[in-house]
Amino acid sequence: MFGGNRVLIYLLDLNFGRLPPEVKPSRSERESETNGRRMSQKLLKEAFISNLNGTSLLEISIGLTLAPLCIACRGLLLILYKLHNGRSLRSRKYHLLLDFTVLVAPFVLGCTILSPILHLLPITIGAFCAGLFYKIYNRRNHYIRTPPKQIIHDFLKTSLEPDYIPSITVFRVYVNVLTAINILAVDFPQYPRRYAKTETYGTGAMDFGVGAFIFGNALVCPEVRQKTGVVQSKFSCLARQLLSVWPLVFLGLGRLISVKAVEYHEHFSEYGVHWNFFFTLAIVRMTASLLLTLFPTNKSWIVAVILAVFYQLILDTTHLKMFVLYGSDGKDTRLGFLNANREGVFSLYGYLAIYMASVQVGLYVLKKRTLVKDWIEVICFFLLTVFILFIFLHMSQVYVEPVSRRMANLSFCIWIVAQCLTFFICFLVTDLILVFTKLLVNGSRVPCCWNFTQPPTTNTKHDSEPASIKRERKWLSICIINAIDKNQLVFFLLANVMTGIVNMMIDTIHSNTSFTLFVLHLYMFTNCLIMYILHAKNILLKCW
Repeated sequence: MFGGNRVLIYLLDLNFGRLPPEVKPSRSERESETNGRRMSQKLLKEAFISNLNGTSLLEISIGLTLAPLCIACRGLLLILYKLHNGRSLRSRKYHLLLDFTVLVAPFVLGCTILSPILHLLPITIGAFCAGLFYKIYNRRNHYIRTPPKQIIHDFLKTSLEPDYIPSITVFRVYVNVLTAINILAVDFPQYPRRYAKTETYGTGAMDFGVGAFIFGNALVCPEVRQKTGVVQSKFSCLARQLLSVWPLVFLGLGRLISVKAVEYHEHFSEYGVHWNFFFTLAIVRMTASLLLTLFPTNKSWIVAVILAVFYQLILDTTHLKMFVLYGSDGKDTRLGFLNANREGVFSLYGYLAIYMASVQVGLYVLKKRTLVKDWIEVICFFLLTVFILFIFLHMSQVYVEPVSRRMANLSFCIWIVAQCLTFFICFLVTDLILVFTKLLVNGSRVPCCWNFTQPPTTNTKHDSEPASIKRERKWLSICIINAIDKNQLVFFLLANVMTGIVNMMIDTIHSNTSFTLFVLHLYMFTNCLIMYILHAKNILLKCW
């Protein structure tokens, strides 16, 4: 009787859709299912960042104007605070919050929810800066009754620190910051696909970041920083580069091993199967130092032109272009080291040309200048150079080949140098605007900005300034720009590691907007906070 009841219950279960308990899958089956999901997620993320064509040069240029405008905004806010309160902002906590809010957060928003109205951001921030300047000018406590013509005359004769050029620091730091934001933001759906790295041809915001990293490294290379009048063997510079690149090699190996070990998603057409940007940067720096021992440093631009043009000729007159794009069999084979890493290996020629051109820029910028009018001449010279370079870029794209980061061709080299110079010019102009504003307010200080070595209306140099002001200057040196500058490689490495952790913990592709913004802001604030703490404690993580 009880057996019959069990049968009846079983039949009722079937009728009502309830099935008997399933047999639990074995451990190997569970692991197989997990690996399958992981592989499908990996392929999905790879497809998410593949086959993209980039955006326009105009949109990239508009986006890059945000950085100098944000620097100007932060500086004007600090000067206005000084004008209102009679003293500079001394709270490190508020400095950090101000720096992050003004210098970092706009770029997180600009590459996500505000990207459809990106062209309005520079206009909005520029108008706000104009309002701040108008308010400072009307309430100035210096040059109160002086006519504008005399103020400008004194401004042009203002003597600046000859050994410190803040625009170089700010340029290099912002390239790092923008890189850190983009390498994680690109994995979220709110990030416009047109900003990501292009597949073969085109100009993406991330394409610019790669070239700008090379450009920024060359600006401060040992050959450029060699002091005038100091006789130094060229081979000593080569030895210093040998000593300084080995961490990049180890970081490249570490990234290669970790990416393969955790089966992290990769885009092979970027550098190849085993190659990565750390290897590119290390080899370019070493090769450039070797070339600069053989050729005069002040003729490095000639070497850059020869490299870029010769490499483009080889691409056009041989099968090298087809090999880089499609492999030796024409079917995108990755068999053998050269086939597997062809993009990384052959793009070295283009990156080396960019590096050599940047060395020439660095040599020109680091010439000793003291007066504001001297730097205005530098800006005019760079503007003319940029104009000529963009004409060459147009001709190269029309008659030779469009920009290709994948091959680092001639058009790519011209574009990177022209765009980097434009970016650098914007920072120089911003610095001079802040110098002019500081003239209007006695005792005003702005981090990462030129200080006067001799105010135009006095013969007193800053060496004799009161101890309290010197302490204030030291206090103001604690800012995000200086903090990241002190440990730039650590910041770049930290951003890469945290990007990997976030991608392994979160399904970025299916994240909603609110969660994406929360993650990106938390990620960048954590990176900046760590650098800020290291700088406040005067910790330099460098072992070479």
